[in-house]
Amino acid sequence: MFHKLAAFAFALTLALPGLSFAATPVNINKADAVTIAGSLDGIGQSKAEAIVAWRDAHGPFKSADGLAQVKGIGPATLERNRAAILLTDTTANA
Repeated sequence: MFHKLAAFAFALTLALPGLSFAATPVNINKADAVTIAGSLDGIGQSKAEAIVAWRDAHGPFKSADGLAQVKGIGPATLERNRAAILLTDTTANA
């Protein structure tokens, strides 16, 4: 049974290549909760609101690892999104 499910899942990924959930770069120090939730994989509206609340209470994040201070965000979520977590606007640095 497991092999049939695995084969089906594999076939589904081949049939729907855009099905993967990739994070979209987002400035966590400026974005609102809706933008954060729509940009980071595994971050829903509730966690995004917690990120904004933590930022409002403690100031801007100094590193992506600072997100671990937000309840409900663990190492796996951080690693999955690390490349998409921005601390500044990249256009300002260009």
